[in-house]
Amino acid sequence: MKLSDLAAKPQLMELTITEPNLVEKYGEELKFHVLDRQPLDIFAKMSSMDEGNPMEFVGTLSQLILNEEGEPVMSEENILPIDVLTEALKLIGENLGK
Repeated sequence: MKLSDLAAKPQLMELTITEPNLVEKYGEELKFHVLDRQPLDIFAKMSSMDEGNPMEFVGTLSQLILNEEGEPVMSEENILPIDVLTEALKLIGENLGK
């Protein structure tokens, strides 16, 4: 097989936060979207993220967590709660890491 056979345009995939404590807290499951393939710069940022630079962490997540139109959910003015961010990051890692 040629590597070019594996190359494809990124597609939006829907992920759902079903963690019981969050569903109870927010009243329902939380849906968001992520691209099934990420550019190399995002991949590199994700692999080198650490707790020492929280703004880089938030900046990278803001590029990953998308709405149904493929637009970022977060902006400089709108940030998701930390419990939702943590669970979203977990789901992204589980799904993109496969």
